[in-house]
Amino acid sequence: MERPVDALIVGAGFGGIYQLHRLREMGLSVKVIDMAGDVGGTWYWNRYPGAMSDTESFVYRYSWDKEDLQTYPWSHHYVKQPDVLAYLTHVVDKYDLRKNMQLNTELLSADWNEDTKTWHIEVSTGETFVARHLVTALGLLSKANYPDIPGLNSFKGEMCHTAAWRPDIQLAGKRVGIIGCGSTGVQVITDIASRVKSLTCFQRHPQYSVPSGNKPVSPEYRKWVNENYDDILCQVKNSICGFGFVESAVPFHQSSPEQRELVFEELWNQGNGFRFMFGGFCDISTNKEANEAACQFIRKKISQVVRDPEKARKLTPHDWYARRPLCDGGYYEQFNRENVDIVDLKDTPMTAITQEGIQTSDGVVHKLDLIIFATGFDAVEGNYNRIRIKGRGGRTLKEHWDPQGPTSYLGVSVPGFPNLFMITGPQGPFTNLPPAIEAHVELISRCIERAEKDRLDGAQGVIEALPEAEKEWGQECDRAADGSLFKETASWIFGSNVAGKKYAMRFYFGGLANYYKYVQSMMDNGFRGFKSPVDNA
Repeated sequence: MERPVDALIVGAGFGGIYQLHRLREMGLSVKVIDMAGDVGGTWYWNRYPGAMSDTESFVYRYSWDKEDLQTYPWSHHYVKQPDVLAYLTHVVDKYDLRKNMQLNTELLSADWNEDTKTWHIEVSTGETFVARHLVTALGLLSKANYPDIPGLNSFKGEMCHTAAWRPDIQLAGKRVGIIGCGSTGVQVITDIASRVKSLTCFQRHPQYSVPSGNKPVSPEYRKWVNENYDDILCQVKNSICGFGFVESAVPFHQSSPEQRELVFEELWNQGNGFRFMFGGFCDISTNKEANEAACQFIRKKISQVVRDPEKARKLTPHDWYARRPLCDGGYYEQFNRENVDIVDLKDTPMTAITQEGIQTSDGVVHKLDLIIFATGFDAVEGNYNRIRIKGRGGRTLKEHWDPQGPTSYLGVSVPGFPNLFMITGPQGPFTNLPPAIEAHVELISRCIERAEKDRLDGAQGVIEALPEAEKEWGQECDRAADGSLFKETASWIFGSNVAGKKYAMRFYFGGLANYYKYVQSMMDNGFRGFKSPVDNA
């Protein structure tokens, strides 16, 4: 059965919810599908213990409902998974968006029909949607990554990936092993260490993490935020990373060694990983001496916090401080517990998973009842590669990306795929996600508005990025990353966490303000980089 709609949105998380609201306001017939049983996207699936946004509460929400910003409650400086899920559910219910949603429905394939200028979209329910516009809100971090370990299926205990956490898992009295200590691993370890019989962290790479500074929100603080929301939102939109603090304009070398130490100490006490990287000095991510000073400060803190010298040694990183900045609620302190240990997989790699637990290269079998995979995601393109999306001429999105890794124009559009729009697609801004999502939704809405106007004016109603625009944007992304230490550091940001994945420029590092400027310039110049209605005729 074919079901016609003006636009089909895939995903009911932050991006899909806002995109539905915008397109419905434009008077379009819209359907949102999601394979989950309810709304929330990432926050529906990631229910692992300790799951928390590392963005402060007052900016981890939509900016477009001023009344809701003033009245919706948040009790702490950071929101945990149940809080975010409740917030998104509240927005959906407030705007009566569920009537446009179809849950428990997975996208299987999407094919562009050049004759009808529509997308034919097959879903898991057996239905076929026919849509003029297809918007994917699949999420940057949603396709779980499992390590390739011999004997994975031989373990007699329980196993679970953090992105598919089962609420029936019992932790009390269990011998738990956790693989991975990125943001998720740090949160899980901090949360469960006091509740399990034993906890062994199988560390693939030590992390630089700073305190989050999470605490209850005082009435005075909330009053200040409410009174200053307009200024706060303006600052976010005109900032680099969109985290709600003013980024430093002070170069590292302008301060004396004593001043630098005071700045780092103040940032450590304030909390937040992005603030520690961008709030004290403007060149931590680009100046090697400045970066090493930040590294030395965090290493010193690790040695002061962790009492066991051998545990401290294993927990201490020695590369650049240039992965996604992390913050925590007492991560390093957990390793002072007698029941918490760490295995450095660089010293003793995993050789197999056995019936009893995890075996390492020194011959030791670490006996476990539960193995938690905090091994991250096949980020950015992972969810796209598992779906067959065919554009003009039958070419798949995977084939388009295979030679060089995932590319786009402005993170939303790909040549050869008319009227396909990606929220947080490849080469979108590397910033706090809600404002980045809003930037994409607003751009996509303007593109769809333009296409619909052209259609009503007798044109084909098709909008598509030009190959030269995709190339130009890729070069802009390269320029923005030039000199960045992120580029010199192996991480999921560039694809190094998944075996065989191409190293590629998956983000725009030029900041949120510059992204908005680039988009505005594009629109001021008649949607430069997109085919005109005449080109599509």
